[in-house]
Amino acid sequence: MQYFLAIIGGGPAGYTAAEKASKAGKDVVLFEQNALGGTCLNVGCIPTKSLLYGAKQYFNATHAQKYGVTAAQVAFDFGAMQKRKTIVVRKLVAGIKQRLNNEHCTVVNGKAVVISRQDSVVSIECNGETYEAENLMICTGSTNFVPPIPGIKDNPAVWDSTDALAAAELPKSIIIVGGGVIGMEFATLYHELGVPVTVIEAMPTILPNLDPEVVQILLDKYRKAGINILTNTKVESLDGGKVTANGEVYEAERVLVSVGRRANLQGLEALNELELERGAIKIDEFCKTNLPNVYACGDVTGKIMLAHVASRQAEVAVGRMLKEIPLQRIAYNAIPSVVYTNPEIASVGITEAQAESMSIPVEVKKLPMTFSGRFMAENEGETGLCKMIVDAKNHSVLGVHCIGNPCSEFISAASFAVRNGYTVPEMQQVVFPHPTVSEILHEIL
Repeated sequence: MQYFLAIIGGGPAGYTAAEKASKAGKDVVLFEQNALGGTCLNVGCIPTKSLLYGAKQYFNATHAQKYGVTAAQVAFDFGAMQKRKTIVVRKLVAGIKQRLNNEHCTVVNGKAVVISRQDSVVSIECNGETYEAENLMICTGSTNFVPPIPGIKDNPAVWDSTDALAAAELPKSIIIVGGGVIGMEFATLYHELGVPVTVIEAMPTILPNLDPEVVQILLDKYRKAGINILTNTKVESLDGGKVTANGEVYEAERVLVSVGRRANLQGLEALNELELERGAIKIDEFCKTNLPNVYACGDVTGKIMLAHVASRQAEVAVGRMLKEIPLQRIAYNAIPSVVYTNPEIASVGITEAQAESMSIPVEVKKLPMTFSGRFMAENEGETGLCKMIVDAKNHSVLGVHCIGNPCSEFISAASFAVRNGYTVPEMQQVVFPHPTVSEILHEIL
C-alpha cells in the first residue's frame, strides 16, 4: 500500500498533521519510536507543568496567611506528585491515540529510517517492513544539547530535564546550568519545594530573549527569595557535583544541565540532498524543504521550539499538500510564549530593544498589573508589569510583554491583536469582562 503521507515523529507536529490529513480522507502512516505526544507531552511541557502546579499549591498553602488563611502542618508528598504527573501524561497520550484511531490513521511504533526518495515516492523502513508514500513529513523533534564541558560526560551527578522529571526523590540541593526557560522553570519547582537552588547563566541575564524590564522583575524577586542566580558566569568544568565557574567552585548533590536543544536528524541519512541551516532542516513559508515531496515541522526546523508552533506548522504544511485555497502562512511575528515561573511571564511580538535594532519608531505603554482589580485581589504583595509596544506611525500593536499571574491565560488576546495588526483605537473598542486580569490590556491603552 502506498500512502499519501508518511510522518516520522508523533509529537505535536506529527499527530496534528496526521489528524488533519486523515480527516481530509487521505491515507496516512505515522511512525513514533517512543510514545505519542513527543517531548512536549512525555518529557517536557505537560509533566513539568503538572509538577509546577503541585509545587505552587504547596507554596500557596505555606503563604496563605497573606489572605487571612492559616494552614497548620502543611506538607507535600513528592512521590504522589510524580504519580499524578504520570497519570496526566498517560491520559493525554491515550487521548491522542484514540483521536488518530478515530480517523483511521496507521500508527507504527518503532524507529523509522528513510531508505530512498524520488519525486513521486519516499520509501521508509520500520520494524523490518517497508512503507511507501507520496509525501514525507519530518517531525523528529529535538534532543537535549550536551555542551563540551570537561567532566560533564558520564557524570552520575549530572541530570538533563528528562532525568529530573523521572527522579523518584528531590535532590538535597541543585545547581542548574542555564538560565533559559527550562532552567528557570525547574528553579521555580525546586525552590518552591524547599530545595536550595543555584542557577548559573553565561549570558548577562536570565531569559535573554525576553523583555529585559520584565525579566529584571523576576530576577530581583527570585534573588530576594533566596535563589542564587549567577549571570555572566561561564561553567569551566565539573567534578561530580562540584561546578567550577569563573574560577569559583559551587557544589550541590545534583547538576541539571539545560542549555538548549538541537534538531534530531537521525534516520534521515538517505536524504543526502536535504538542505540544512545551522544544523536544522531549512523550510519555506509552507514548511517545504528543498526536496519537492518532503516537508518538515516542529523543533527539527530550528525555528521557534514551541509545541504550538509545531502544531501550526503542521496545519500549514498539510494545507499546502492538499492545495487548500487560500494557502495559509505562519505568522511568526505573533507567536505567544510563556515561562511558567511564579509569577508567570508571557509575551508576544517584538520587544522595545528589538524595535530599536530594527529601526522601528515605537511608543511604549506600560502599567503595573495592579491596575487590574482581579490581580490585586489574587496577588497580595505583587506588582507585576504589562508593556505594550506600539508602532509610532500607524499605531498598530507590535508586541505585549507581561509578568504576573495568570498572564499565560490572556496573552492569546494580545497575540490576536499582533497577528491582525490591530491599532490602539481598534483595541480600545474591545470589551474585556470585569473583573479579570485581562483588563490590563484595555487599561494600558
